[in-house]
Amino acid sequence: MNNVLNAIEQRSSTRAYTAEKLTKEELDCLIRAGLQAPTAANRQEIHITVVEGDHPVLAEIEKEKNGVAGIQNPPHNFYYEAPVVLFLSGDKSFSWSPVDAGIAVENIALAAEGLGLGSVIIGCIRDAMRDARKDYFADVLKIPEGYGFEVAIAVGHKAAEKKQHEYNAEKNVNFVS
Repeated sequence: MNNVLNAIEQRSSTRAYTAEKLTKEELDCLIRAGLQAPTAANRQEIHITVVEGDHPVLAEIEKEKNGVAGIQNPPHNFYYEAPVVLFLSGDKSFSWSPVDAGIAVENIALAAEGLGLGSVIIGCIRDAMRDARKDYFADVLKIPEGYGFEVAIAVGHKAAEKKQHEYNAEKNVNFVS
């Protein structure tokens, strides 16, 4: 089977990581995959901020996420203790930035799978990243002026395997002729 199709078939959200850090080569590959994603009108407006898993801002985002959502004592943090989290932001004035960020984050997830790494795409912090502390988080994460958080992805070495998603093509697909 084609390597890309194999990565699509094998990839699932990883929610347990080892403490092993990513190599510079692995990280460079993930960033390159995200930046090579197609963008509307070839704007190439997606910005990636790389944050090590032990950076204090992640704990602050977790606390804000829990406060906004009314969650107390979750069993894990939003990035499942992964060694790195990539935050994707987009130009707030460009209506296609959310779509472009989604394409880029999927490229990163598939590249991670191809490298034998695990990943989990993170949307649960969206409200926290756009709430009262959004300017603070944008500053700490060095999000460019005029840009806003779109999506994040945690990446690391898998500590557990997960069965791939099952689907029902008869339910989820229509053909129009």
